[in-house]
Amino acid sequence: MPKHPFDYHRPSEAQVQEISRVREGCKALHAILLDIPNCRERALAITKLEEVSMWANKGIIMLDEGEVA
Repeated sequence: MPKHPFDYHRPSEAQVQEISRVREGCKALHAILLDIPNCRERALAITKLEEVSMWANKGIIMLDEGEVA
């Protein structure tokens, strides 16, 4: 049965590792984005990066156990 998107899904250890990889990648890109002069476009880029992190993490969690690469 597919996971319901609004249920709580405790991540497995493998999923926690994948989430950590995403987080570290986003942190690295965030540091690069902070080198851009403070402007609306930079703020939007950071907001979109936050969205990337959120959706990637949800995608990892929604995978069936054993599917994490």
